[in-house]
Amino acid sequence: MSRDEIVVPKELREFMLKDAEETNLGQKNGANKQYRYGNLHIREYEDKFLVHTDKIDPRKDPLGHLICDAPEVLVGLACGLFGGLQIGKLLFSNNKSKKSTLSNGMISGIFSGYVGYVTTKKIKNYLE
Repeated sequence: MSRDEIVVPKELREFMLKDAEETNLGQKNGANKQYRYGNLHIREYEDKFLVHTDKIDPRKDPLGHLICDAPEVLVGLACGLFGGLQIGKLLFSNNKSKKSTLSNGMISGIFSGYVGYVTTKKIKNYLE
């Protein structure tokens, strides 16, 4: 849970906006379901709802949402792509087989992307 989320316990009151739409957009963070209502992002768990407001509704502007509300996703993708390409170039120059080069590039890309994502997420949470 981030600092800007509001916890609404289910035992207090079953909470759901009438016009909120169930969505797959956004990180579920272990939630059973998630909903969007404008810029409101609602995650439903067994015992509570976690609610926060995004700056940009991803249904209307996905790229703007990634830039403003989830930059860690973009950084992770960029690190994964860059890391995979760089390792692939390095391995191609050593004349290894294309199959092992591709798999090593993919593994290094996944690792680089994960490290970039986690690092950016920690920085973002620290700055909030």
